[in-house]
Amino acid sequence: MITTVSALSTNKVATTENIKDDAVYRIPGLTALASFPGSGNTWLRYLLQQATGILTGSVYKDYGLLKTGFPAENVRNNSVLLVKTHEFGPKAWDPFTKAILLVRDPEKAILAEFNRQSGGHIGFASPDRYKRTKGKYWQKFVLKNLKMWEATNLSWARDFSGSIKVVFYEDLVGNLEVTLRGILNFLEFPINEELFSCTLIRREGVFRRKKRFLNFDPFTISMRSMIKQKKLEVYKYLENLK
Repeated sequence: MITTVSALSTNKVATTENIKDDAVYRIPGLTALASFPGSGNTWLRYLLQQATGILTGSVYKDYGLLKTGFPAENVRNNSVLLVKTHEFGPKAWDPFTKAILLVRDPEKAILAEFNRQSGGHIGFASPDRYKRTKGKYWQKFVLKNLKMWEATNLSWARDFSGSIKVVFYEDLVGNLEVTLRGILNFLEFPINEELFSCTLIRREGVFRRKKRFLNFDPFTISMRSMIKQKKLEVYKYLENLK
């Protein structure tokens, strides 16, 4: 029989008070879950909470997440398993001794972030959003966020002085068991096989956006060319850190 995660205090029993003060939740050091927005960090947080029974924190306070399975939003101490951040630079790195860098194909990450800004964590942008101001708004969004995608990933990979593990979103989707075990080993967290099996069965949760097919291609040939080039450059560097 698979024990439900709620019975093991993942999402329901941890209040702000016991998250901070109960020694049971103390994790050595502080680990960042760093990523460019749209890279799947909410899904990975869900998976890790299910697999460990320990909450994940965030440098932000997203009220939507706070009410739907992430009661440790805005908790950033070692009472949580790790702490979500999209920030980079010395001030962002300073609290952390370790980091998991979650990386996603820039085309899909940018599209996911556009959908999130327009439709929430699991919603979608309406087709007319891409055509706003004759497409200039979308074009600027792509160019700006491609630069941010590159800067976020290379900054953490090159300049963070602590121990770092690069996780590709595509590996998480294509080989969840091996990838998730690797993450838990990096966190030095003992694997509970019953919880782990339950996590694999309930892998989707409610925080992973379903696929939607547009009847047009929002990316121009020029956009795709730039995205492809940046992806090749960044992935080549990151592959050496896996």
